[in-house]
Amino acid sequence: MNDSEVLVVLSASTGRRLFGVGAVGGLGLTLLYLVLAQAPALGWQVFMMGSGALALWMATRMWRATEQWLELTREGLRDNNGRMIAPIDQIISVDRGVFAFKPSNGFMIRLKKKAPAAWQPGLWWRAGRRVGVGGVTASTPAKVMAEIIQDLIARNDAS
Repeated sequence: MNDSEVLVVLSASTGRRLFGVGAVGGLGLTLLYLVLAQAPALGWQVFMMGSGALALWMATRMWRATEQWLELTREGLRDNNGRMIAPIDQIISVDRGVFAFKPSNGFMIRLKKKAPAAWQPGLWWRAGRRVGVGGVTASTPAKVMAEIIQDLIARNDAS
């Protein structure tokens, strides 16, 4: 088998993507509407306008991020543009337990070394030695991806 052969793909599900972006965008629009309709004190106006603008920016960022998908190869976890997120030889463990600090419908990867921080809202994030995968993804493909990563780690440890 080829090292760059895609073993499994994880993408945002349409319904979750629309709901997630709609919820964040709706929050932004609601905050901006309240500033115009209620005219609170100046401090609150600034805070609510800033928060509303930030939420709208987050919604557009999430919309663009969830157009992408993740691919798992024998080399590691990457996005569809080829950006390596977590090389297999750097992965220590995968945690998808109920009490794990992980994205919704996803899993957490622990790396051997720190990696640069990166974030694609609704799809994955990386901070230090931790990579969170999931958010607006479907749970079954995420579970399959996590299990394949665990199998690849076990095979690397055995050899």
